[in-house]
Amino acid sequence: MFNLIKNKKEIDFKSTFKKNKIINFSEKKTLTSKKELVKRNTKKFIKIALSFFFAGFSTFSILYCVQPILPIFSKEFHLTPSQSSISLSATTITMAIGMLFTGSFSDFFGRKKVMSISLLISAILTILCSAVNNWHEIIIMRLLIGLALSGVTAVGMSYLSEEIYPNDLSFSIGLYISGNTFGGFIGRFLSAIIGNYFSWRIVFLIIGFFSLISTIIFLLMLPKSKNFKSVSLNYISFINSFLFHLKDRALIILFIIGFILMGSFITLFNYIGYRLMVSPFFLDPNLISLLSVVYLTGVYTSPKAGTLINRYNRSTILIFSFFIMIIGLIVTQFNNYLSIFLGLTLFSGSFFSAHSIASSSIGYRVKEAKGQASSMYLISYYFGASILGTIGGLFWLFGCWIGVSIFVLNLLLIGIYLSFKLKKY
Repeated sequence: MFNLIKNKKEIDFKSTFKKNKIINFSEKKTLTSKKELVKRNTKKFIKIALSFFFAGFSTFSILYCVQPILPIFSKEFHLTPSQSSISLSATTITMAIGMLFTGSFSDFFGRKKVMSISLLISAILTILCSAVNNWHEIIIMRLLIGLALSGVTAVGMSYLSEEIYPNDLSFSIGLYISGNTFGGFIGRFLSAIIGNYFSWRIVFLIIGFFSLISTIIFLLMLPKSKNFKSVSLNYISFINSFLFHLKDRALIILFIIGFILMGSFITLFNYIGYRLMVSPFFLDPNLISLLSVVYLTGVYTSPKAGTLINRYNRSTILIFSFFIMIIGLIVTQFNNYLSIFLGLTLFSGSFFSAHSIASSSIGYRVKEAKGQASSMYLISYYFGASILGTIGGLFWLFGCWIGVSIFVLNLLLIGIYLSFKLKKY
């Protein structure tokens, strides 16, 4: 674990920060909290874990339900693969922008309240998306959905880092990411089947309905925060805390790693469908949708990575995960179904492992304005999806799968380099 160490200078951020404390990335002592914290294998821990499972399911089924129907959008609205991918990129980019503010809103209004409102609005907007008439209206609705979802993605890890016992924090965040993984899988799988047999409108209607049910369960099950301390909304303190986090080099590296992880992941899965629809495969969209099952590897690897940090250095796990992602990418180059499935499985499982470690490191590293710090990581994370995912379309246009693979390979090599840098902190 990390040790608490005091900054050399006390920084007065209009009463928001007093004696800010940063955790050394390389040290391993157990942290303590002033108030009651939830430990693993208790009833309250189970309720929190299940609540976040449903929150993750709702959020990521909504976010990723468009990915399998990108080719359908391309055909119906006469779009290139890169243009079609904007339906996903638009949501992730407004989600990233929204997290600039929703994390700080949760520091004032409370974690559960902000997450609950965000889940409710995003589910309703997804249902309404089924009634739009053209491509531009789809993009507008997806932009609004991204803003709504930002209230969940920005706040979830902050709630967990405040309420869960430090030794169990990485495991709990891993479980949260498992819910995200399952939601992403169900969203993609249902979307592919429904989109092929019915239409993209029915996709939005059904995903929105299931997300609404998940939201209600979340509202009823999640315990209220016990360790949350409200911080007044103040423009000066907001800027000061933002700049304070940017002075931490380890945090900057984690932000960039998040950018690379999500960017490479989205790029790979955005364009694998296009590859399998052309020579030499010519697969039916329903068969392609079955590849979504590889996302379920994250249900195991996310919490597993959280338990491994008690035995290994975080940077070591990150480096290992990046290497396995590269191996998975290489395996997808062979033109047979088994190799592609195996490669995507290795890539997906290692991605969720790396994301679990990188994201949980934020909660350990920062002790003040957790909501904003988590938001900054996730802003970078989802900007990676928006920017790199769209750029990946250009590599597909000029180099098909080998072009996309070269692009992703270079991103992963940068990720390995940065993971080695983390060992210094």
